[in-house]
Amino acid sequence: MNADFFTALDDIEREKGISKAYMLEKITQALLAAYKKDNPACMDNVVINMDEEKKRIDMYLRMEVVEEVENPATQMLLETAYNYSKRAKVGSFVEVPIETKKFGRIAAQAAKQVIIQGIREAERGIIFDEFTSKEQEILTGIVSRVEPRTGSVSIKISSNSEYTEAMLSPNEQIKGEKLVEGQMIKVFVVEVRKSTRGPQVLISRTHPGLVKRLFEIEVPEIFDGIVEIKSIAREAGSRTKIAVWSNDSDIDPIGACVGPKGGRVAGIVDELGGEKIDIIKYSEQPEEFIAAALSPAEAVTVTMSDEGKSCRVIVPDSQLSLAIGKEGQNVRLAAKLTGYKIDIKPESEDND
Repeated sequence: MNADFFTALDDIEREKGISKAYMLEKITQALLAAYKKDNPACMDNVVINMDEEKKRIDMYLRMEVVEEVENPATQMLLETAYNYSKRAKVGSFVEVPIETKKFGRIAAQAAKQVIIQGIREAERGIIFDEFTSKEQEILTGIVSRVEPRTGSVSIKISSNSEYTEAMLSPNEQIKGEKLVEGQMIKVFVVEVRKSTRGPQVLISRTHPGLVKRLFEIEVPEIFDGIVEIKSIAREAGSRTKIAVWSNDSDIDPIGACVGPKGGRVAGIVDELGGEKIDIIKYSEQPEEFIAAALSPAEAVTVTMSDEGKSCRVIVPDSQLSLAIGKEGQNVRLAAKLTGYKIDIKPESEDND
């Protein structure tokens, strides 16, 4: 164990970001495991001394000096002890140097496995920490494999210099979207979990958070906090409603999100494969908010219920189907966006 060994540890720390202290701890465990593999009777009498200054690792077997040896693995006679220490006496301990080059093949292999496992665990820890810091954020990934049988897609995602594979399950994919190997896509990091096989990064293309983060990227006023996203209701691949509010009376929140010539929202629609996006102006007045949420339909009146979060909305007969939407989608998204149960009636049936 010489200077080259410590140089190698410096290289690992620099290239992989694994601290030298961590690796020295794992190497200590490996050397102990290796020696005990060949010498199980030595119990816990092995001492390892790591000297970074002198760039040395020394191993010793701590032997008890006795008048009569009962366990040759941990005891020695006084006359033998004098070979290691002239101050030895019965009842004291002497340290006998252990030559690591004399380790058996099986013991050396055991030490190697402990070190390799230590590096793997450290790398997994680094990857876990890196991607945990990206939870609820967008990352760009490359499609590395499409599983034709299950429809799952393996995505290689990166954050700074760290890489990992994440699985995009069919129910987290945008309906109708066809992904091919080599394609670059944006994914939303829902959660990062620890597993026996390393960090498991849960990603999604259907999560409302994806739309929220895309708007934050595309709209500087949202990034700067001038315009706020109050709520989002999404049916991925089909339609999203997003409620926005401006903290500056001179800035139109809808106009900021749409962008010059519709360029900002168009970029988000393209990323989402043509998904329609309705941008709604948020209001603290429930009646106003609900009426706006039913866009593109126009409400005649909105009457709040005395009990619970529900209301009745009257719309022109000609806009009834528009207010409800195909298969009820428009009113369903409006209800999710506002948090109110919405009962829509045509003007001709309004008897109140």
